[in-house]
Amino acid sequence: GTATIAAAIGAGGLGEYIFRGLSMVDTTTILAGAIPAAVLALAADGLLAWTERRLAHSRQRGAGFVSIAAGAALLLVLLVAARSGTGADSIVVGSKNFTEQVILGELVAQAIEAESQVPVVRKLNLGGTFVCDRGLRTGDLDVYVEYTGTAVTAVFHQEVPHDSEQALLRARELYARAGLTVARPLGFNNTFAILVRGKDARTAGLRTIEDLRSVAARWTPGFGYEFLQREDGYGALARAYGLRFGSQPRAMDLSLIYRALADGQVDVIAGDRTSALITTLDLVMLEDNRHYFPPYDAVPVVRIATLLREPSIGRALARLAGKISDQDMRRLNAAVDVEHRDVRTVVREFLARPQTAGSSDAPPTEGTVTR
Repeated sequence: GTATIAAAIGAGGLGEYIFRGLSMVDTTTILAGAIPAAVLALAADGLLAWTERRLAHSRQRGAGFVSIAAGAALLLVLLVAARSGTGADSIVVGSKNFTEQVILGELVAQAIEAESQVPVVRKLNLGGTFVCDRGLRTGDLDVYVEYTGTAVTAVFHQEVPHDSEQALLRARELYARAGLTVARPLGFNNTFAILVRGKDARTAGLRTIEDLRSVAARWTPGFGYEFLQREDGYGALARAYGLRFGSQPRAMDLSLIYRALADGQVDVIAGDRTSALITTLDLVMLEDNRHYFPPYDAVPVVRIATLLREPSIGRALARLAGKISDQDMRRLNAAVDVEHRDVRTVVREFLARPQTAGSSDAPPTEGTVTR
């Protein structure tokens, strides 16, 4: 527990290996962190047990019985939950592990519920791209929202066309080989945003990602586990822009990375263009002047077998097509991240609006400072 908490806040340790492995579905990396952590935990447990025996020998037998009974009860609960979780008569909606994805997962779930009588099971906040992709391929998930650039580069390891329509067609072609299909885009492009503090942008005159070269030697970057490993992530970005930071990147949980930047724990991060925290925390999005990042249009990815079994899913996803602009997504993120409102309520209100498309799509801050 301590190891994973430390890793989440960027303090390093064995938990960092566990988080990186989980985000990439890499068993070797997971075990590299989990096995030493387990050995340490067992050693600590053994020491505590020895101390307990020395101090309270008379209670040893009773405590052992209680532990065994509790363990058996927990195992029984897990077995029952596993058997009663999902089945062929339900639709399972998944999402990755950050606010926007949870919102989109709930959006898809409510849209399907409005069109279908089949029960919808929510498996939101699961993990990174590779966890959700694996879930689709194994049948543990029926649908989740992906981004075209992420699909082509991170999932299929292919070069992404910089034209949005071509990127969509390429994603559809690749997914079709796996028995999956891509629905029409939801309407917004959530490309990566390279972010710095507003005061630093003003002081150093930072407008573009290339401008980071003048300060990189003194700065510490912070990135999510997946961004550090992805083919379109940190390594390739640094090479494209000639960035050489003075410190190794700190790996952090995405839910903490914006505030880590604002609080001065790191100096530059890779966030989401549609994050409401960009404006709230006075952050500046640097212009991608070399056009490194491809389109990241949000698209539902669904199992073809599920569509054939339950055609109402196709109708539900068609109703969402083009309905969420960049500004709409920022407002939805703000309602949850800034106003701390319930995700289901926020989505329900959004879907109840007679018209959800057509908002201004200008980014909050790109190469300029807003307050």
